[in-house]
Amino acid sequence: MPVNIHLLRDEAYRLILEMIFGGEITADEPLSERKLAERLGMGRTPVREALRALARDGVVETQLARGTFVRKLSPEDVREVYEVRQAIEGMAAWLAARHGPTPAMREHAGKMRQAQAEVAKYSTTEVDRLGTEFHSEIFSAAGNALLLKAFEPLRLRFQLAFGLPRHQDKGALQDSLKEHLAIFDAIENRDCSSAQRAMHEHLAHGLEVRLASLGLVDKDARKETRQVG
Repeated sequence: MPVNIHLLRDEAYRLILEMIFGGEITADEPLSERKLAERLGMGRTPVREALRALARDGVVETQLARGTFVRKLSPEDVREVYEVRQAIEGMAAWLAARHGPTPAMREHAGKMRQAQAEVAKYSTTEVDRLGTEFHSEIFSAAGNALLLKAFEPLRLRFQLAFGLPRHQDKGALQDSLKEHLAIFDAIENRDCSSAQRAMHEHLAHGLEVRLASLGLVDKDARKETRQVG
């Protein structure tokens, strides 16, 4: 494949992802090569290659005689995603606490404290972005290239689970900020076990929220979810 086609494929991949995570493409909408190429203003070949790459990464799937669709995650898929996140990100938090916070992590913590104090001024998207950046910075602070390498191939599946519909009120945003800051405080205090535990609890709560958004969590399930990790 010529170099320019590689570049176009990567651009198509990025733009299609933005449409998926931005809600412009729903799980019930078939992904037509022709229509996507028209929307993106490029040829069908890079779009076709981008869809193949997205299928490889678990973001879309081809259904026999129906077409290509955004992959719908089952409750079990979501649970598995969060179990893996607890394992990988829990270890990243432990290592970050051993090394201590980076300047960028301190900066993110400052932004989260500001958002916590003025939560009415922040949207769910803005708080989510702060949290996503904070999680990424934890891997930088962990200083383990192999751990990051294990995480990278799974990042898109995490985003699919993370992007499930959420209708969060300001109290839920406060909870999210409080949980992230608890992780940061443990890292800053060089308390490895507390950092790992805070990450586990944060992700267990995240799993509960995602399943609840699908109407799939009852009291017993919530209790079980809280005990994960």
